[in-house]
Amino acid sequence: MIIIAGRAEADPNRLADLKPALQAMMKATWEETGCLSYSLAVENEGGTDGPVVISIMERWESEASLQSHFNSPHMKAFNAAVAGALLSVDAKIYDVVNERVLPI
Repeated sequence: MIIIAGRAEADPNRLADLKPALQAMMKATWEETGCLSYSLAVENEGGTDGPVVISIMERWESEASLQSHFNSPHMKAFNAAVAGALLSVDAKIYDVVNERVLPI
């Protein structure tokens, strides 16, 4: 399993453009083969207190399914939609060797 976890900062003036792009990206990605989960969440809408903050959390069955995602038409459309809006992206890819159920 592959996990991607990250944080992006975006221009608050572009939030109205970003929200539908984030929703469309999630909806299309959930339908992809190999996608176990995919979430792009606006944590802070920015403004006078700083930039928009977006959390990124993805789980993929394999590196091949992740690479397919990177080459998908909706990824290209998403990148075009957010062009110039993102101020920074800090995302990491983790190779998972073990998974356990969280005891609650």
